[in-house]
Amino acid sequence: MTAAMAGFAVEDLFIKKAALHLPVGQVMAMMGFGGALIFVLMTLAAREQVFPAAFVSRAMLIRSGFEVAGRLFYSLAIALTPMATTVAILQATPLVVLAGAALLFGEKVGWRRWSAVLVGFLGVMIVLRPGVEGFSVMSLLAVAGMAGFAGRDLATRAAPKSLSNRQLGILGFSMLGTAGLIVLAFSEGGLSGAAHLPDTTAAGLVLGATVFGLLGYNALTSAMRMGEVSAVTPFRYTRLVFAMILAMLILHERPDQWTLIGSAIIVCSGLYTLVRARKSRVT
Repeated sequence: MTAAMAGFAVEDLFIKKAALHLPVGQVMAMMGFGGALIFVLMTLAAREQVFPAAFVSRAMLIRSGFEVAGRLFYSLAIALTPMATTVAILQATPLVVLAGAALLFGEKVGWRRWSAVLVGFLGVMIVLRPGVEGFSVMSLLAVAGMAGFAGRDLATRAAPKSLSNRQLGILGFSMLGTAGLIVLAFSEGGLSGAAHLPDTTAAGLVLGATVFGLLGYNALTSAMRMGEVSAVTPFRYTRLVFAMILAMLILHERPDQWTLIGSAIIVCSGLYTLVRARKSRVT
C-alpha cells in the first residue's frame, strides 16, 4: 500500500508537469486510453474477456459515472492548484465513504466515528479556508474529485466479484480517458487549451504519469486483495507525506501552517475511524 501511494504521488507530479506543456484534457486522455490499452493487452494475455457483459451492469455504470467525475475534477485540481493542498483534501475520501455507507447501506456507525467524520470535515474546511484571504475557488475542484472517488468506492461494493484486476483496470483507465475528452470538448482553447501533437518532453511526462499510475494501481489492488483491509488501509495516508515532499522539493511549494494543521486533523480523524472500526469487529 505504501508503494502504491508513492506511485500515485509521483503520477500526480508527472501530471502537473505535463500540464505545463499540454492541455489538461489531453494529458488525461493520453494517460487514460494509453493505460487502458496496456490493461487490454494484459487481459488478452490472461485469456480473459476484454469487455465482459458486467461492464454494462447497473452497478458498474454507476461506478463508471462516479469514476469519470472523480478523475475529471481531481486531475484538474492537480494541474491547476497546489499539489499538496489537493492531495490533503483527497485524504478525506475514507470519511465520506464511511458516512455514505451508514446513510446508504445502513452500516452501524457509533457516535465516536460520526464525531471523527465531523472533525475530519473541519480539517477540510481548514485546508480550504473559505471566506478568508488565501481561499481559492479552484480548490473546490479537489472537493468535487474527492466526492467522485468516494461515490466510486461506495458503488464498488456492488461490483461483480467475477471481474479481475485487469478488467477493472481497463474500465478505470477508460474512464480517465473519457474525462479527458470531456475537458477538451468544453475547453475550446480556454481552460486547458487546444490539443496538439506533444513534443518529446511532453510525451515523456505523460508516459511517466501512465507508468507510475499503472504501478500504483497494481500495488493497490494487490494490497487490498492479499492483506487484511483494516491493516493496510491506514497506509493510504502515506500519499500525503509523499505528495508534500515532492511538492516542496520539485515544485517548490510551501504549504502554510493552516494546510499542515488541516491535513493532520484529516489524517488523525481517518485513522481514528479505522481503529474504532477494528474494535467494533473484535467486540
